[in-house]
Amino acid sequence: MSAGSLAQWWADKSTAELVWLGIGLFAQLMFSMRFLIQWIATERARASIVPETFWYFSFVGGLMLLSYAIHRMDPVFIIGQATGLIIYSRNIYFIWQGKGVDKGPPGVPMDGDTKPSKGFDADGLREPARSKA
Repeated sequence: MSAGSLAQWWADKSTAELVWLGIGLFAQLMFSMRFLIQWIATERARASIVPETFWYFSFVGGLMLLSYAIHRMDPVFIIGQATGLIIYSRNIYFIWQGKGVDKGPPGVPMDGDTKPSKGFDADGLREPARSKA
């Protein structure tokens, strides 16, 4: 593609189409950010993990890409993004549900708040096994 044909392609696009192109590119950026977030979190932990923000970027980017796919009337793209949104929504639901269950009602102590269960530390993480020497 030469610079002249690229300039002609650009000139042939309506303002609305250029706005949708911008939305599509921004949506792809949002969607791609989840991989950057996951990579950074994994490098910091030195273990493969999926941080909570991964799911938020997935959802927002997926919703924006679905809007773009609907505008483009691309059924393959629409089905792929719609299916992904169900998965992202479900993961966010479990995250929110877990936060509500872990905290309980404000000001009301929950079982285990005073001391951790056997085999767990104060943060609810499993303690390493101790050698019996």
